[in-house]
Amino acid sequence: MRTAAYQRRRSKLSGAVDTATSASSSSDDHGPSRSPARSRGAPASSSPRRADGGGRDTSRARRSPPPSETDVPRGPSRSGRVPPPMPLSGTEAEWETDYPPVELLAAATPEKKWRNWWVRTTWTLIMVALFFVILLAGHVWVVLLVVAIQLAVFKEVIQIAHVPSKEKKLPWFRLVNWYFLAATNYYLYGVSILEHFFRHIPPVLVPLATHHRFISFSLYVIGLVFFVLNLKRGHYKFQFAQFAWTHMALLLVVLQSHAIINNVLEGLIWFFLPSALVIVNDVFAYIFGFFFGKTPLIKLSPKKTWEGFVGGALATLAFGFMASSILIQVPYFICPVTDLSSSFWVDVSCPVNPVFVPKPYRIPPVLPFLANRTIHIAPLQFHALVLSLFASSIAPFGGFFASGVKRAFKLKDFGELIPGHGGVTDRFDCQFIMGTFTSIYVTSFVGRLGAADVLLRLMHLETADQLAVYRQLTQLLLEAGALDPQVGVPGTAAVVADTIAAATATA
Repeated sequence: MRTAAYQRRRSKLSGAVDTATSASSSSDDHGPSRSPARSRGAPASSSPRRADGGGRDTSRARRSPPPSETDVPRGPSRSGRVPPPMPLSGTEAEWETDYPPVELLAAATPEKKWRNWWVRTTWTLIMVALFFVILLAGHVWVVLLVVAIQLAVFKEVIQIAHVPSKEKKLPWFRLVNWYFLAATNYYLYGVSILEHFFRHIPPVLVPLATHHRFISFSLYVIGLVFFVLNLKRGHYKFQFAQFAWTHMALLLVVLQSHAIINNVLEGLIWFFLPSALVIVNDVFAYIFGFFFGKTPLIKLSPKKTWEGFVGGALATLAFGFMASSILIQVPYFICPVTDLSSSFWVDVSCPVNPVFVPKPYRIPPVLPFLANRTIHIAPLQFHALVLSLFASSIAPFGGFFASGVKRAFKLKDFGELIPGHGGVTDRFDCQFIMGTFTSIYVTSFVGRLGAADVLLRLMHLETADQLAVYRQLTQLLLEAGALDPQVGVPGTAAVVADTIAAATATA
């Protein structure tokens, strides 16, 4: 479908062709002009070349390569001829023309509709089964799953902007991309280890932990220097575009997957519940759209409908409230990670966070038959409603963002790894923004400062400051009655030694 702008452009170029052709004809009256090929003795082509009304060459003997996005109308050549007008580039055509109509699931033929249903349903069940197997296997396997998804998504996103013809001339090009990924992961995962497993770090690795940020920055600077040294003349724009694209992928993929891993270490409930909410929303939005979808939701993703959006939201809210009431009864889900070797079949115990403890709530007298009744609800269930609302209303925009990227680069899917779903990015695009929101939400409204966080900050203090903190903490414990008054408050190193010895003897 050609737009008015496209027709105007072709008309102007066709006029330029006619003008240049007449000029060329008048010059031919003064003497024939020879092409460079014929001046070197090359035989003339036996197939005639003729132009249609739009100035395009219709000869089958010789076809010009498809135009790229940088192809623009050029002026007359040395022979006086104007090249045929190029069609609109991908970027121009995409913004100047409407997208082709997409058939909604409810309007598809029964055969196509049910074939897609069974393929998508089968692979959904396979992925859900594998998800539960890994979830019950332990925290280590869940972390490895997140890392594997991160690497797969990063590879698919980076692959979008690759140009093989240019990469052949830049031998170290891909190495730089993966080096930045490794340096970023070293920093982010190092932060997670320091926050949750500081007490388990071997003494040999303490210097690395103490100077972790400086080491991470040094690794990044090394990559930056390596990138600059490999800049090649004639490829500057391409290389810097790839540099920006890589850092965008690091921000949108790696940083958000780090937030998901933090959720795992805070307690599997903060990983499983948000992930399950996104899955439930996606499944029920597909089901409602499959049977009732009539009204398109957004142009970036034409198959999404308002019926599926609303139906998925209601199902997600109900699931979040009910699932949270079950999960708070399982210590394996609510306990933060203290031992990476733990699994569902190993007994896990920890002090219960008050957010998981049901509390009595009096129902306001909105309805007569519920007036003055008291119910027991855990605060987590209210938090679950917030997470459900985000998963059903905002998280889908992560998928819409991915759809916009595919539209920009004329892709149907990011890959073909998962039949009926596309690539890994197509399946997990909403999970990243959901995991980031959960991490920030838990830190802001649920999480508490842990002992590991305090110890990590204390180790950077001078000895005098550490003693001052110790005196104040001891005084607070004495006033609270949590410490034997005979221990006293240390004032010197000798007193500290006596205090430690007395506490050890008492224990």
